[in-house]
Parts: sequence; structure tokens; C-alpha cells
Amino acid sequence: MSTATLTELYPILAALPPGLSAKVAAQAQAMEVPAGTVIFDERQPCYGFPFIVKGGIRVLKPAANGRELPLYRVLPGESCIITSSCLLGRSDYNARGVAETDTTLMLLPRPLFEELIGQPAFRDFVFALFSERIADLMQLIEEVAFRKLDQRLAGLLLGKGKLLHTTHQQLADELGSVREIVSRLLKNFAEQGLVKLGREQVEILDPVGLRRIAG
Repeated sequence: MSTATLTELYPILAALPPGLSAKVAAQAQAMEVPAGTVIFDERQPCYGFPFIVKGGIRVLKPAANGRELPLYRVLPGESCIITSSCLLGRSDYNARGVAETDTTLMLLPRPLFEELIGQPAFRDFVFALFSERIADLMQLIEEVAFRKLDQRLAGLLLGKGKLLHTTHQQLADELGSVREIVSRLLKNFAEQGLVKLGREQVEILDPVGLRRIAG
């Protein structure tokens, strides 16, 4: 992985002093992670800071009953705030990160991350993404706490285009629910003429009606 590619995705690296830039080039470890791989998990120590070059990581909170609540995704050019918080607080992970697709990342060792945090430009980059992610998480908490599942499902369907190529399980995972409940809600939507269900696809027939349910 070339330094130029990494800098193109993370321009903040170009603002580092030459000595630190050289350290990043020398010490960042390239990793190829197949889709579905658990990159980090709860109660595991955090060894470094990942720069995503290709693919993406889905960060979720697993429950004892097997359900999962999706928290956010990390794409190329972004950072994982849970990893950042674990590095800054010297604590273990409290969530799980899974490669959504075949993913390439560059892992920055903890000591070098701590050195970079001492640079105002890099520190601003990390905390700016903290601010964005926290706003997203607050919205997620509001939806889970105050909106019924049928409202959240309707809103999710509306955000994915007219024809969704997805499974009931994938929708349930995104909502932090279980497949049986989502399937029952989708069947109800279909009976109302709001959607048409097919094999691993959902066609939106009445977006206005779904919007009314979503509130």
C-alpha cells in the first residue's frame, strides 16, 4: 500500500511533520481482511488505529440473546470512534467490528497513534469525527427509545431506493431486531399495498404510505 494512496484518503497525514510522516509510512501495518471477519470484539484489547483503505467495517453492539444493534459504519477516509476512545482511555473494546466486504486497512500502532494525537491537526481530525459519530449515535438512541419498530422499518425502506435487494435478516440486523418480527411487519406492509415482497428483494409501491407510517 503506497503512502500516496493513504494520504489521498486521509489528507490530514500530509499536514504532519516529515519525521512523523516517515514513521507512519514505516510502521503502519497493511492488513487484508475477508468479508465477515470479526476485526475486533468486546473485551478485547485495542492494539492500534485503523485507516480504512478499501471496503468498510460495520460496528455493532451484540446482546446476550444473539441480537445485534448496528451503531455505525466506517468507510475509507473515516475513523472508528470506539477504537479512538479505547486507545485514548487505554480500555478494551465495548463493541464488535465486522468487515462488511473484503477490506484493506492500515493499522497504526498504539504508541504512534499517541504521538500523532499530540499534533493539533491530527487531534482535530479525530475529534471532529467524534462529534459527527456522537450525533449519529444520539439519533440512533432516539429512534430505538422513542420510535416503534414499524416506524423505523418504514423509514429504513424509504432510504434505500425503489427496489431493495436485501433479506429480511439483513433488515433485522440494521434495525437491531429479529427476522421473525421484521418478516411479520413486511407482510403487513404488503397486505396494505405499500410494498411487494420477492426473493431477497422488497419493491416500494406506496412511498407516501410508508412515509406516513414513518412519521
